[in-house]
Amino acid sequence: MVFIGGCKHQTKNQTNDRLPINGTWELVSATTIQGDSSYQKDLSNKRMIKIINESHFAFLNHDLNKGQDSLKSFVAGGGSYKLVEDKYTEFLEYCNYREWEENTFEFTLELKGDTLVQKGIEEIKELGVDQRIIEVYIRTEK
Repeated sequence: MVFIGGCKHQTKNQTNDRLPINGTWELVSATTIQGDSSYQKDLSNKRMIKIINESHFAFLNHDLNKGQDSLKSFVAGGGSYKLVEDKYTEFLEYCNYREWEENTFEFTLELKGDTLVQKGIEEIKELGVDQRIIEVYIRTEK
């Protein structure tokens, strides 16, 4: 599962030259790169949405088997974010994986029509997390 991180404080979003990212987005592709290895996540039995408004983001990820295949079948989190041009920073304030809370993650966004591509590094030294992610979302609502 790809996590998105942040820290405790809220940061006011920049409004100049903002990408129009507000809305609901569904994850359609997720690639994780760790060291020399990369792998495409199997999303066939999962659904993840990301909801973005003027000041906050939230993500909800669950399996399509109603939790019957895994104890870790639901992941959710959210917090505030900052967007300056294509530089998108998430401050994860809430997450059911509590050790991910209070971390900041910086990404680059690319918007092409109703497709949003998010690229960046997730690093939490205390947890041994050090990976590059590439996530592709399709807009489901504005």
